[in-house]
Amino acid sequence: MTIDIPTDPRFSGLPGRPGKIIAVHLSYESRAAQRGRRPAAPSYFFKASSSVAATGGTVERPEGTELLAFEGEIALVIGTAARRVPLSRAWEHVGWVTAADDLGLYDLRAADKGSNVRSKGGDGFTPIGPHLIDARTIDPTELRVRAWVNGELRQHGTAADLIFPLAQFVADLSQHFTLEPGDVILTGTPAGSSVVQPGDVVEVEVDAPESGATSGRLTTTVVAGPAVPFDPQLGSLPAVDDTQREEAWGSREAAGLPPVGLDPELRAQLERIPVAALSQQLRKRGLDNVTIDGVRPTHPDRKLVGTAKTLRFVPGREDLFAAHGGGYNAQKRAFDAVDEGEVIVIEARGEAGSGTLGDILAIRAHARGAAGIVTDGGVRDAEAVAAVGIPVYSAGAHPAVLGRKHVPWQTDVAVACGGTTVLPGDIIVGDADGVIVLPPAIAQEVADAALAQEDEDAWVAAQVAAGHPIDGLFPMNAQWRARYDAERTDS
Repeated sequence: MTIDIPTDPRFSGLPGRPGKIIAVHLSYESRAAQRGRRPAAPSYFFKASSSVAATGGTVERPEGTELLAFEGEIALVIGTAARRVPLSRAWEHVGWVTAADDLGLYDLRAADKGSNVRSKGGDGFTPIGPHLIDARTIDPTELRVRAWVNGELRQHGTAADLIFPLAQFVADLSQHFTLEPGDVILTGTPAGSSVVQPGDVVEVEVDAPESGATSGRLTTTVVAGPAVPFDPQLGSLPAVDDTQREEAWGSREAAGLPPVGLDPELRAQLERIPVAALSQQLRKRGLDNVTIDGVRPTHPDRKLVGTAKTLRFVPGREDLFAAHGGGYNAQKRAFDAVDEGEVIVIEARGEAGSGTLGDILAIRAHARGAAGIVTDGGVRDAEAVAAVGIPVYSAGAHPAVLGRKHVPWQTDVAVACGGTTVLPGDIIVGDADGVIVLPPAIAQEVADAALAQEDEDAWVAAQVAAGHPIDGLFPMNAQWRARYDAERTDS
């Protein structure tokens, strides 16, 4: 293999200007865990060769944007053409390995609708280099990538953390088109990617520690773009929301966002309040259709409190199950993405004639920190699910698999579970009496009122236990009310 000296300085870290740059989406276990979803197969997007930059250069953060993020990656450079090559021979078509920074502007991600054309295609958004490692001299399983921001190590990933071996990207892509000499594959980034600001210096290095081979450090400085805003008459404007901020920064905490889920004080209150007391207060406010009916708990002694993450099943139909039931379906995505303190609420239309989850999914939800699971369908492996320890409410046990009655369809939408509507983010509370849905907007008001009612009911119970008749005491008439208020004032 020979290296032609490129004339354009942007491509000094490569054999020449690449015809294609193909980038992998999620590829590291650490990144998949951070994002809450693990792909069953690789997926890709293209980057423009005009986005390539050499080490020591700058990258502009455009005017009116805030979320420019770095991603240190291992770059594979094709040495010989590859078309329909088997996995066992794929690495032979890799000529060189080097470092890359797959910069992206999250402000434009939503407008791109998954293509990443503008969010990752800007000038200078793909620094590559500085030196090429001969792929014949290294074992791809020993490669690692590291990234620093202003001298602080931010990313550290090894080939052992990859979901797919590096050679698989070559073999997979060659099924669909010819990989030509000089083409570049950006192989994804480990956890630790985050936002960089004007003035920050990003360094990326790929090396093989056992052999000592290294790309050297690829250095890029972030600068502010010129004060030239995007023209709304020409196309989409940059826009961000808290979801984009969280993903760009890597966490809500890093993005300066408040934690998701319940306020800790409200959660502590709801842990103390019986579902029956909440039902009473909701009824006083005109809300009767808030109970999830027909479900019973695996652990009646355990309180369930959390916010809803929803999953919808539609009635089983063979052709639809073939299209939507296999692979990384909606059911698996929901359990992989549930956050700490959330309750997975499943719409199964009250159909208990097959399982809607089993022990593996219960273990996954428990490992993710989910507060519990509520389904108006059946549960397979019921004893094993109960043994996991996570609170589960269901319509009962059933040995049949999901496909007998259900097709996994959607996540994070309004669902009907046990006869009531549940929205993502609704507060779910369960105990031995059942499960209730608490609208977040009135949750604090209801909790305060329920606690006050619980105190009052405890006082009334004590009076009844002391021998007083119920008439006039429950509910309290004016005389008993005055006595109750006086004792509370004295205490």
